[in-house]
This record gives sequence, structure tokens and C-alpha cells, in this order.
Amino acid sequence: MRRRPDTPLTLPPVPGPAAPADPLAPAVSDPADLEREAALARLFELHYASMLRLAVLLGADDPENVVAEAYYQIYRKWRRLRDIEAAEAYLRSTVCNLTRMRIRHLQVARKHVENPPEESVASAESTALLHDDQRVLIDALQQLPARQREALVLRHWLGLKESEIAAAMGISCGSVKTHTSRGIAALSHAMEARR
Repeated sequence: MRRRPDTPLTLPPVPGPAAPADPLAPAVSDPADLEREAALARLFELHYASMLRLAVLLGADDPENVVAEAYYQIYRKWRRLRDIEAAEAYLRSTVCNLTRMRIRHLQVARKHVENPPEESVASAESTALLHDDQRVLIDALQQLPARQREALVLRHWLGLKESEIAAAMGISCGSVKTHTSRGIAALSHAMEARR
């Protein structure tokens, strides 16, 4: 199409510099995302300390990172949760699984190291969580096989029912009973031997 000589030429507007985005402003605007952010913040406030203690009692060498990874995983899978009320159980199960995977990884890595591993030192946060009168029990607990330790911690520290423990560990209720009874027997034997 040709322009008539008597009509002025109009150019499209030139976009000016965009206002810089606030790097501290939340990037979420969807109501579902805002709801997820609020729910996760509340979950963090309510359960971070107990999840950290759980990771310590299960034997994680870096409990803070395990718990942070668990929160990240629940953040990613938030929309797929069938029941928001089950978020705590999902978080607990994730902490157990991540701790177990971390321990297995360290066992494999230590087998392939030529030098003997150095004495592990607990983090300041882990040390602050434990009282002196608990150290003997924790040492004995750390000597138990992973499944027995998990079953005992979930049962006696968190006070979960067998069905909840089975869900957290991914095993049957009968296996929970077996691991719990064997763990208590081994723990009793170890505690008596230290006296």
C-alpha cells in the first residue's frame, strides 16, 4: 500500500527503557503460587527444628543440607500432593530417605578412599541439640543398622504409629515391628555393655 504524499509519516512508538525489576520482589503472581509459598513458610516455621533433629538422630553427617533438600523437594512437588495435611508426613519421609541415601553414598565413597576417613565432627547445631546425658544413647543409636535406627527414632522420638512409620520408611507394618524389636534389643545390649 502506498502512502499519499499529503499524509504525515507515523512511526511506531519506540519502547523506552523498561523499569528494572525488583530482585527482592517475589516472582509469583498466581494465587496458587502465593498459597504454596504461604503454606511452605508455615510448614518451615512449624517443623524445621524437628526435621533437623530427625536428620541428626538418623545419623546424617550434614543434617542442615538434608532438611534443606527435603524442603526443596516438597516445594517442587507441592501441586502433586493429594492432601496438604499430609505435607508433614511427606517431609518426614523425605528426610528419612535423603538421610539413608546420604549414608549409603558416604559408605561407598569411604570404601574407595585410600586414606582412612578422619574422625567426623558434629556441627555446632547438632551439638547444641544434644545434651550430655543423651550422648551415650545417641552413640549407641548410631551403631544400629539404618532401618532399626529409623524405626526406633520414628517410634520413640516422634511417637508415630506403626502405619505412619511404615509409610515414612516405605516398608510393611510387620517389618516395622521387626526392626523396632531388634533395634530395642540391640540398643539395650549396647547400653548395658557401656555401664
